[in-house]
Amino acid sequence: MYKDLISWVIAIISQPGKAWKELSQKEEKGDEYLTRFVYPLIGLVTIAAFIGILFTQKEFNIELALKSAIKTLVSLFGGFFLASYLLNEWWGSLFKQEKDIKLCQRFVGYSSSMMYALNILLMILPVSDFFFLRIFVLYTVYIVWEGAVPYMNVNEKDRLKFTMLASALIVLLPEIIGLLLFMLMPGMRI
Repeated sequence: MYKDLISWVIAIISQPGKAWKELSQKEEKGDEYLTRFVYPLIGLVTIAAFIGILFTQKEFNIELALKSAIKTLVSLFGGFFLASYLLNEWWGSLFKQEKDIKLCQRFVGYSSSMMYALNILLMILPVSDFFFLRIFVLYTVYIVWEGAVPYMNVNEKDRLKFTMLASALIVLLPEIIGLLLFMLMPGMRI
């Protein structure tokens, strides 16, 4: 399972155009992609957040590691489902397409591959030394651009609007939810 997951993540990051064409032809039943792709990736990021705090801090602090893992899990799950929901709503109203929450969830999940892979890397590495790698999350915009036409069947004239909207949802919503957790729950501050 993880071999297939890693190969899809690498394909989406390294050759998004080709990967989106393959994904558009792939038959997926029900919520199979959630249990096969999204949930394991979010789980890996959460584990990386837990392990990263344990081994990059000066002292061994389980409480801090659990807080980091919980914040990561909630922000990524919340960001994924909220981005999928909002994209589906705007898919129907702004782009005049038939709403399809499963399609939007798959698109958001696959488009988040770079963000999840980058989070895993940054959680394990000492953050202060590699903070500049956060800029690579902007590559998500290119992944969304490449997937807009072959996967979502967006009209060419709406491609830029769709790309900016979907990219903003995918990249910003987990960050906003994490910031809200930080502000509203003093016990979650790490």
